[in-house]
Amino acid sequence: MGGKQKLLICLVGPTASGKTALSIELARHLKTEIISCDSRQFYKEMKIGTAKPDLEEMQGIKHHFIDFLNPADYFSAGDFERAALKVLDELFLEKDFVIVCGGSGLYLNALLFGLDEMPAADLNYRTELELLFKEKGLEGLQELFRLKNPIGFENTDMRNPQRLMRALEMQALGIERKERIPAKRNFEILVVGIDRPREELYARINERVNHMIQSGLVEEARKLYPFRNLNSLQTVGYNELFSYFDGEWNLNEAIDKIKQHTRNYAKRQMTWFRKINGIRWIGGDSIEELLAVIEEKAAQ
Repeated sequence: MGGKQKLLICLVGPTASGKTALSIELARHLKTEIISCDSRQFYKEMKIGTAKPDLEEMQGIKHHFIDFLNPADYFSAGDFERAALKVLDELFLEKDFVIVCGGSGLYLNALLFGLDEMPAADLNYRTELELLFKEKGLEGLQELFRLKNPIGFENTDMRNPQRLMRALEMQALGIERKERIPAKRNFEILVVGIDRPREELYARINERVNHMIQSGLVEEARKLYPFRNLNSLQTVGYNELFSYFDGEWNLNEAIDKIKQHTRNYAKRQMTWFRKINGIRWIGGDSIEELLAVIEEKAAQ
């Protein structure tokens, strides 16, 4: 493959769909680098629970935006957009193709299409929401969210307190998600999604969770337990084990909850990806099928 047209290949799919391994195989074929778009993999100390590829799995392929933040650091979708575009500008000086791989829809959306300018939060209302979270926990925010039923926020992660609070703030300001004009990019974009049969995906999820437990996820979560209130740790895999440490569930119940919540998360991811205009779907991790889609795009 060649040509002068710069193409950003975005490989997306639900958790455990196989996109990481396929992106590495593709990067080797195209002799390029990978930008990670998994917001949980940004953070250090969260290796097992976020299924980060290790050095052996990376096969010498350079990955950007993995292990570069501390769990207490704040890195918004807008921050990612600006930082990733800067990296792309540099990579496209030498390469015709760059790969983005990940399942964080909001961050991918920011990179591909830009973000709407949002008004600043009402600090008094934010203080009320933070107090509610402190007193009644995630359940308190979820109950208020359902009561208010903010129209247009169907993709909100109901297990992420920061996103719940932001959605409630937007609702209070009378703001709804709306059609917008995408930001202009100086490269072409191809989004390819992995869409495995549900039973196959769920089996892969269960297998991955079992592997995480065998690899030391419980011990990793125990080390992070003192920092459980950090936003970066409000995520599947850690929340359930924190509840186990609190005595809310036994270990087997916590593992079952991790599998259940991961399946729920995968469904939300697919809902998000299916709304991307022009996304091309492949049925699994076939590099030949993926290359055929890229060849077709490059020929246009």
